[in-house]
Amino acid sequence: MKIFITGIGTDVGKTIASAIVVEALEADYWKPIQAGDLNDSDSHKIERYISNDKTAIHENSYKLNTPASPHLAAALDGIDIDLKQIKEPKTNNHLVIEGAGGILVPLNDNDCVVDLIQKDYKVIVVSRHYLGSINHTLLTIEALQSRKISVAGIIFSGDENKSTEEIILKKSGLKFIGRIENEPYFDANVISYYADNFRDILLNL
Repeated sequence: MKIFITGIGTDVGKTIASAIVVEALEADYWKPIQAGDLNDSDSHKIERYISNDKTAIHENSYKLNTPASPHLAAALDGIDIDLKQIKEPKTNNHLVIEGAGGILVPLNDNDCVVDLIQKDYKVIVVSRHYLGSINHTLLTIEALQSRKISVAGIIFSGDENKSTEEIILKKSGLKFIGRIENEPYFDANVISYYADNFRDILLNL
């Protein structure tokens, strides 16, 4: 199984969600494009968060120095992102792929993050509650579906908001995978706890 994890924007909890899914499935992890924080990248964080010994963390296809939209970060590094150079790692294991920002974040003048999603990927959307998040979540789902990309499920991140969750699930018809609470901290033990709770539904996506 190949799972692509995207969010309704930046800083909504994609990396924490990715760590939980990786740990639950003992899957491999791959972030095709890392922009900024190269000394403490999302790949480094995944490595700290997981506790299983089966996961392989694959190299980024692009490592960009500036924490910005990939198209800008690449331009500042004097390069262009070429989708043909982004090659999915070969593995016999499950693979979790983490996007960068939201699905319409530009990679170059023509391509966006959504163009990284292949036909055999199962897409999970991570939504975090804030004023406007219902709109951003439903727009993300509609943009995926308009490109004939089916969404396997949704993870809510942060403090519970029953009204928001209920209307998103009702309007989207998506499978609810789980909620990641606004924990005071995340470490391997906390990730393992969520992984145990999410495992069964993930295996049945």
